[in-house]
Amino acid sequence: MAGILLIEDDASVRTALELALTRQGHSVTSYATGEEGLDHIRSRRPEIAVLDVMLPGIDGVEVCRRIRRLDQLPVILLTARGDDLDIVVGLEAGADDYVVKPVEPRVLDARIRAILRRAESAASDRITFGDLVIDRGALKVTLAGKEIHLTPTELRLLLELVRHPGQVLNRRYLLREVWDHTHVADSRLVDACVQRVRAKIEPTPAEPVFIHTVRGFGYRFSPP
Repeated sequence: MAGILLIEDDASVRTALELALTRQGHSVTSYATGEEGLDHIRSRRPEIAVLDVMLPGIDGVEVCRRIRRLDQLPVILLTARGDDLDIVVGLEAGADDYVVKPVEPRVLDARIRAILRRAESAASDRITFGDLVIDRGALKVTLAGKEIHLTPTELRLLLELVRHPGQVLNRRYLLREVWDHTHVADSRLVDACVQRVRAKIEPTPAEPVFIHTVRGFGYRFSPP
């Protein structure tokens, strides 16, 4: 059972998703506005947040940005069908995944469970690459002695790359292993997440020394 924060301004959609997720065994707290949802996070942290992109007042993307300033709480965005701009902007803001409306509750439940599994799946060992230290048991990453705060998805992606040093991992493989997705169109999830991880662990993100792009193929973890 997961503690889910649902922010959706459409009352009928909100009620339907809350009932469906509750039947799946989750504990759901729902709000109609981003402001109410952010107040809830400050007072009682959920395990995951599900945000509609189109919200009155503060929209879902801005809510995601503000969550990222406070916490590494996993975030799933609910987006309008075919609205690629919302998806890209949301992923760049730090969202872990997205589900296109109209939302199929079983799909949303599967995405929620997949994200929560990422937070739990780590081997108990410590890996050092120069100043970069990855402690899988503690789910902790440090760079030059300073802790780097990664979301569960970002950490899962980094761990998957680290498991195969020097090997090129294509986007389809990473989608399957990190997101449990198989649709190749979702490859932007990989690209956006790589950008966010680079921004956190690379001394100069525009000139990465850890995560390298192999154009036309995917990504390779090759520490200096």
